[in-house]
Amino acid sequence: MKKINISPAIEGIIFDCDGTLADTMPLHWEAWHETLDFFSAECPQDFLEVLKGVPTKTIVEKINKSFGYVLDPNLFSEEKERRLLSKLHRVKSIQPVEDLAREYKDILPMAVASGSLRDSVLETLKGIEMDDFFDTVITATDAVSPKPDPDIFLEAAKRIQIKPENCLVLEDSDAGIEAAIKAGMHFIDVRPTLTYKK
Repeated sequence: MKKINISPAIEGIIFDCDGTLADTMPLHWEAWHETLDFFSAECPQDFLEVLKGVPTKTIVEKINKSFGYVLDPNLFSEEKERRLLSKLHRVKSIQPVEDLAREYKDILPMAVASGSLRDSVLETLKGIEMDDFFDTVITATDAVSPKPDPDIFLEAAKRIQIKPENCLVLEDSDAGIEAAIKAGMHFIDVRPTLTYKK
């Protein structure tokens, strides 16, 4: 297990949720494929993986455009969310990221900024017993532009009252890393450090 170290210049930490704090991606993929089947649609796994971190409605719009479907993004998103919520009791934390959050709880202000809907993020945090760790939680349910736009991270910095240049973002998606760079924040791509908690 690789420990995540941060610079002394960091005054606030912003965590992505899915694939960063919690190993939810296998559950998301299950929900995606079940929902695609429910709507009699198909989409390759690699197409979905490239769009990791992007809100479901946006992905459905891209599926429609790329594969000629006319799926309703709102109905699809609701069905996928319902299926995901039924699976989150199986979620596990990602150890090095959990360790970092535990180390800095009550020391630095911390936020969650996720492209997922609020109910699933809150259920995930509850499932990994971290629902009381964060000063604020921002999700796709809030009125912010999705990653790779920087708005979700800038809003998180504003809410924890830390300048963007003094924030550290922990992310596992290309869209999230691009958003952190656009926001002028430090970032750590957690993918090389991942050790999943049993």
